[in-house]
Amino acid sequence: MKQRWSLLAMLLVFTIGLAACSESSAGGTEVDDVIDIVWYPNESGSDMKSSRDEIGNVIAEATGKDVEHHLTTDYAVAIETIINDNADLAFMGAQGYIEAKNGNDAIVPLAVPSGASGTLDDAVYHSWLAVNVDEQDDYKIDGEFSLDTIADKRFSFVSNSSTSGFKVPSSSILAHFAQQDEYAGLAEEDLMEGGPLFSQVLFGGSHQGSAVNLLNGNADVAAFCDTCVENYVEVAEGDVNTVGAVYKVKEDAAEPFNTVTGSEFTLMSVTPVLNAPFAANMDVLGQEDFDTLKELFTSDEIADNQKIFVPEDSGEAGLFFKSDNERFVEVEDSWFDPIRELSDE
Repeated sequence: MKQRWSLLAMLLVFTIGLAACSESSAGGTEVDDVIDIVWYPNESGSDMKSSRDEIGNVIAEATGKDVEHHLTTDYAVAIETIINDNADLAFMGAQGYIEAKNGNDAIVPLAVPSGASGTLDDAVYHSWLAVNVDEQDDYKIDGEFSLDTIADKRFSFVSNSSTSGFKVPSSSILAHFAQQDEYAGLAEEDLMEGGPLFSQVLFGGSHQGSAVNLLNGNADVAAFCDTCVENYVEVAEGDVNTVGAVYKVKEDAAEPFNTVTGSEFTLMSVTPVLNAPFAANMDVLGQEDFDTLKELFTSDEIADNQKIFVPEDSGEAGLFFKSDNERFVEVEDSWFDPIRELSDE
């Protein structure tokens, strides 16, 4: 009888082991009871806390798991965190997603915010090149802004892993100057330091940081995007996202803009960029939670949640804003191929 109970005990242990294995991901990594989300520096500020918390709350409710937020001050840290299986989810730009996917094939897009149409057709934001408003004539030739004028200037990018704060503007800059004999052979690496084209190159570490580099006088020209600074600035002249538009830092702007309130800049270049995805690491998230979260993110419930899609006219800060039919939509990896192709040019 004793031997028989031992066999039953062994079978019970084996059965429990099989059940535990069913909670493992396809890559063999154990799926735990915590969903870790890593955020870029742009979304790690205290003014974004309410948006981050609400996203965490709805994820926790849908999955029955705890949610932990990992805030960062460095793009590379955020990207490596999800590559190395230390995060289930990340909100990251297209370039960062591509770098993460190259580092770990288990990383896939979960959803992206749509455009005003509620579809992928207009799911874009904008990469800006900006100069201080009082110096704008220094960047014009025959009354029109020209990239020729940025040579030998102090330039601020965001991070070399930023889509709109490096990859897109550097591609445009290289395409322009490569046609000139003086800059023949100019490469992306040459834009990361002073010498070949710029007198000095700074990296703001975030879009906010790059903008402040311009406004505090450390840079002459800066690359950053519209969505990452819209909580801090307002249009003072012209139309939104148009060359020549002038923006002013709000008097009550939060850090880091609180040191440059009232400062103005103008746009010398505006380029549409594919929206940033929420990406998932399937090795640590698992298929069941992925399917749950994809259904959640693309639901009307989330689209109508004003703590996530903040009404544009509310005056409140947020990660995402709603003026029309904005929502999260499904997306395939191939949608990001236009950004991949920039690296191959």
